[in-house]
Amino acid sequence: MAEKQYSADVVVEGLRKILISEEVRLDEEVQGKVEMLIAELQRRIPFRVTDEDAQTLYDGFQSFKTNIFDQHPNLFSELAKAQHPRYLVFACSDSRVSPSTIFNFMPGQAFVSRNIANMVPPFDQLRHTETGAVIEYAIKALKVNNILVIGHSRCGGVERLMNLPDDPHSHTYDFIDDWVKIGLPAKKKVLDENGDLSCLEKESVNNSLGNLMTYPYVRDAMMSGQLALRGGYYDFVNGHFEQWRAFTPPPLPPMPQPF
Repeated sequence: MAEKQYSADVVVEGLRKILISEEVRLDEEVQGKVEMLIAELQRRIPFRVTDEDAQTLYDGFQSFKTNIFDQHPNLFSELAKAQHPRYLVFACSDSRVSPSTIFNFMPGQAFVSRNIANMVPPFDQLRHTETGAVIEYAIKALKVNNILVIGHSRCGGVERLMNLPDDPHSHTYDFIDDWVKIGLPAKKKVLDENGDLSCLEKESVNNSLGNLMTYPYVRDAMMSGQLALRGGYYDFVNGHFEQWRAFTPPPLPPMPQPF
């Protein structure tokens, strides 16, 4: 008869039922030691699957659960009720540029939108509505305090923008070429100033910050002092990060003096 295989979850759950049952009343100290034993078993019992990629996902989740989820029960209890992120982050879909990794964000800190070349299109209720929906929800429902657009080194999307052919019939991609045209104003400025790809990677961020100002709820939140627009650039080759604040609202006029 073939040996029956059990997953780590099945084994641990069985031990939990045996060690902590309704019939066995343990004091807090003993119960704590039992829970530590179970946690140790969870780390040691292998979960075997034939799919290497599925194993990577499983191992990654177990590391997150052990080191983050289980270590911050109060945080996740609060997140189960609602989210209150301070940041909306626009980042590139590039696998080398994960905002949560770069900024060490904990769950609940950032509302994140990722796309090719971390671009934000101008306000348009007929095109790119998915981006508009992200901005609208972040401002109106979540009331984020910051919007960060972060560019990065060696961005393939910005490189495509730089090398975009003039002939629309010679485009290679169905979607990418149309999308990166959002950055054409930045490209023109950089070329006029004899800039290079790294200059365009940064200027494209500024272009997106300008486009954010075309959203009425972004302007309103900024002028009321509830929102800051921030640009950023992550150089993952040299491990550098720089940031700047855009469009600081002018100071309010002085209050009229009473007679």
